[in-house]
Amino acid sequence: MNKKITLAGFLITLAGAILFSTKAIFVKLAFRETQVDAVTLLALRMLFSLPFYLVAAWLVAKKENKAALSTRDWLFVFILGILGYYLSSLFDFIGLQYVSAGLERLILFLYPTFAVLINTFFFRTKLSRIQVIALALTYLGIGIAYVGELHLDTSNPKFFFGSFMIFLCAITYSCYLVGTGRLVHKVGVTRYTAYAMLASTLGIFINFMVTHNIQTIPFTATLTWYSIALAVVATVLPSFMMSSGMKSIGSNNASIITSIGPISTIIQAHFFLGEKIIAEQVWGTVLVIAGVILIGWQSKYGGEK
Repeated sequence: MNKKITLAGFLITLAGAILFSTKAIFVKLAFRETQVDAVTLLALRMLFSLPFYLVAAWLVAKKENKAALSTRDWLFVFILGILGYYLSSLFDFIGLQYVSAGLERLILFLYPTFAVLINTFFFRTKLSRIQVIALALTYLGIGIAYVGELHLDTSNPKFFFGSFMIFLCAITYSCYLVGTGRLVHKVGVTRYTAYAMLASTLGIFINFMVTHNIQTIPFTATLTWYSIALAVVATVLPSFMMSSGMKSIGSNNASIITSIGPISTIIQAHFFLGEKIIAEQVWGTVLVIAGVILIGWQSKYGGEK
């Protein structure tokens, strides 16, 4: 049955979405003020996140009364963790080197529509008329915002490459979400989040060790603080807040509330990064959010169980 939106559930989901939206700001500031590359910054983010997820996994293992995971379950958790927090984060960090934080959040916000398409074409769920309208609104909004962004970033030779990386991020994250919806009830929300993050951390560390030398990391106070902020403010806190919010008010209600993400990022990017807010970006954001809300509304009244 549909879950009611409680004030506590609403506030924790809203706060989690806003904290998640700070990620692009911290990443852009770190790129601007240090000489760090995307893989190193991502590895540092997960390094500082790791203790929190290890403790969470240990606590949950003691408290949650869940059945032991089978080898197949472990494999799926590992694969989804790699998709959702390793590959998607890597694509995102690479893309943020070449596109604005506001555009990154808009492209990334396509993931709910990709999740709908994956369920439609791979799991044979029916695509409703409202969902078709929602998809059209979302992609029209992205198109309008993208055209407006082109006028600002025509001098950037890797603008299209950066956009493509963010697009890949949205695809891999949507795959993670689809898999999560089919596995999280069996594994448990907190345990699943912790294990998926640990799997992604392993992938990121392997990537770093293969491609980098730890002695080349430019350890400075500035880089350290940005890495800690990325880990705690933009990763650990919002991941558990969003998990708690989804458990409290339901995933569809939570997905609607997280529509604040692009607006939050655009406003923060304007004040902290000096990015311009243009008319095309505003109208594109409105259409994208309208499409995502329609998808969430359709799922909600279609019968969330």
